[in-house]
Amino acid sequence: MLRWIIFIAIYIVLGLYTLQALKTATRFPWVYYLFIAISILVLGNFVYQFTWGETEGRVLSRPKSYAFGFLITVLTFQFITIIFLFSEDIFRLLAGAYHKFFGSSKEFSLPERRRFLSLIALGIAAVPFGALLYGMYRGKYNYQVLKYNLEFEDLPDAFDGYQITQISDVHSGSFDDKAMVEYAVDLVNQQGSDVIFFTGDMVNNKAEELYPWKDVFARLEAKDGKYSILGNHDYGDYVPWPTEELKRGNLEELKKLQKEIGFDLLLNESKYLQKGKDKIALIGVENWGRGGFKKAGDLDRAIETISEHDFKILLSHDPSHWEDVVIAHKYHYHLTLSGHTHGMQFGIEIPGWIKWSPVKWRYKYWAGIYKEMGQFINVNRGFGFIGYPGRVGIWPEISVITLKKKILT
Repeated sequence: MLRWIIFIAIYIVLGLYTLQALKTATRFPWVYYLFIAISILVLGNFVYQFTWGETEGRVLSRPKSYAFGFLITVLTFQFITIIFLFSEDIFRLLAGAYHKFFGSSKEFSLPERRRFLSLIALGIAAVPFGALLYGMYRGKYNYQVLKYNLEFEDLPDAFDGYQITQISDVHSGSFDDKAMVEYAVDLVNQQGSDVIFFTGDMVNNKAEELYPWKDVFARLEAKDGKYSILGNHDYGDYVPWPTEELKRGNLEELKKLQKEIGFDLLLNESKYLQKGKDKIALIGVENWGRGGFKKAGDLDRAIETISEHDFKILLSHDPSHWEDVVIAHKYHYHLTLSGHTHGMQFGIEIPGWIKWSPVKWRYKYWAGIYKEMGQFINVNRGFGFIGYPGRVGIWPEISVITLKKKILT
């Protein structure tokens, strides 16, 4: 209860401070009342959803997720506005002190707020405010097809031009627009890839989240099949379970659903993709993550049935596994496919110019193609979303990778 009181008090103080900018910028009372009403509604909904309205057994239900999203939107608007107001108030205090000690009147008085500075503050704050709202309304379904050509000297000849489609981090429990998910699945199929790989996090917490979307994802098609692995959210570790038996049953149900959808789920095991006499080894490990995430992945066990000299594609959900284990492993893994980071669902990307997200402070390899020691990794930005129910600048991704035989000169 105390933490709620402190949080609400801070929220009110920030709101009152922001209100000063509105009062300086405009003389229309309806603007103040609208801001107050929105702030109260957002706060009230957030408190309700995370207390009395809490959904049993789920960390973030859709109502809670939206309550969180709207709160972040309002707080971002407030913080940016306050940065400008606070800097101006420091100047006003210094000016008032100067006039008291060095001025002719010797009275302490604060200069009035400057209207143009309040207008600038509100204008700048409106940009992320609008972007976060757009991210919840449209950005989360703004699917992008990103295509890469990767060259390998030792790629088997029959696989020259072999095309892979990778999707990751579906988080089916967060979806709220079936038509847009169907559109994305059709977009995957339109790529006409030889094989489809899904690299983990089919659900947020529970297998039942996949029930409404099972038939949609069953429509995914590739002539050489569909393969999947588990991500950290698939184990149900982030919700309470009455018994361990129910938790295990949930995981088994998810495995069953993936099979019914048509995925060949790889659990620390390997298979071969064959074209004539040529083959490539496909390895799938369970989740292995740094920093408290589940370490169920067992790479050594997964490669027991393949040769050191095989061309290898590894499916591993968390890119920290590639960084900490795979790169320096005794075997050479030509291509690793990961996800997990979502690109934090927020950032700025202008191809050829800038690629930035706060998630880079935690993950060295967080989005796109990287190469280390002759080995490639693609970190998919994710198909779905979780937590903040949207995306800003880091859009949902369908990766299309074409393997090419490198011609030696």
